[in-house]
Amino acid sequence: MMNTKRRGHGGGRGPRGGGRGRRGMEPPEVSREELGAWFAGSLPDGWFTGPATIHFDRDEILVTGTLPMPEVAEGDDQAIAAHARIAAFREDTREQRMAIADRAQGLYLRHVSWAVTCGDKQATFTTASIPVMTRLNMEDRAVLDTLIEAGVARSRSEALAWCVRLVVDNESEWIDKLRAAMTDLQNLREQGPDSQAD
Repeated sequence: MMNTKRRGHGGGRGPRGGGRGRRGMEPPEVSREELGAWFAGSLPDGWFTGPATIHFDRDEILVTGTLPMPEVAEGDDQAIAAHARIAAFREDTREQRMAIADRAQGLYLRHVSWAVTCGDKQATFTTASIPVMTRLNMEDRAVLDTLIEAGVARSRSEALAWCVRLVVDNESEWIDKLRAAMTDLQNLREQGPDSQAD
């Protein structure tokens, strides 16, 4: 099994390996609304132009905020200004982000990552790369090996990640519909007879 990798700097100093929490504990069940409220109360008011967007799974919480676009003189390069603002935010907020991430990881037993957008530029800090074990038959392994031989990927794990990204890029509409259906199903379960019991 490949080791968990982390990219970037400035995230929390929580449990290594991504998202199994302290000493292998399973992360607690949590809703997007709960996480959104927790981070809304924990983030300084002046950081972003609006509420942060929260995405999460059982391993990681990704907090994404929008930075105000710098005012530039006519003719100045807006892309350079946006990159500079993102870099300044990353450096200036590092210690605070680490402290917030530590608290969140203690509560939710998930790695905390950060992302910001400024204009049409986006940067992600300290995202977690989580190993996933799977069993593949010979035909499926041959697909991965073909990607390696063609130079698309350097290893089977990288080839498998490439296949997942390909599905996301080409079947995003279907995946969104599937997620919406799952959300509707969860809402129906919560409205069931057991939820009405005293």
